[in-house]
Amino acid sequence: MTVTHTYTVDVTWTGAGHTGTTSYTAYSRDHEVAIPGRPVLLGSADPAFRGDPTRYSPEQLFVASLSQCHMLWFLHLAARDGLVVTGYQDEAVGTMRVESAGAGQFMNVVLRPHITVRVAAPDTSPVTDARLAAVHELAHEHCFVSRSVNFPVLIEPTRIVVGP
Repeated sequence: MTVTHTYTVDVTWTGAGHTGTTSYTAYSRDHEVAIPGRPVLLGSADPAFRGDPTRYSPEQLFVASLSQCHMLWFLHLAARDGLVVTGYQDEAVGTMRVESAGAGQFMNVVLRPHITVRVAAPDTSPVTDARLAAVHELAHEHCFVSRSVNFPVLIEPTRIVVGP
């Protein structure tokens, strides 16, 4: 049985000012991303494309969504596998190429999760790099977002081991 989920997001441009799009430089790229029942995200273009550097760009949010998806699957699968994760922090980096005509695409995203785990799982089996790598690989295979992109999403994890 296939289950379908739908995600609705309202995006409203707030940067028209008094002149609208009378020229490429006449308008602000500012916008709001609204999801019912949640705080509004203030968005803009990347500063390289005349955006406000104090607001989130679509490219940043795209990289964040890949990182979030991997993390959530990793935590789910670690719990299922008996691994006790007590900390997770990712330094995700996306690389995008822009062509001379202005079009572009992401070339890759590298996730660099730093995982804090207990020395041994509750079943007392050791937490090895190979065991964690297997969970990362499975998380990558399950992540809805990474399965939807047409470029490599690379995982370069490190781990910090803490006592029992």
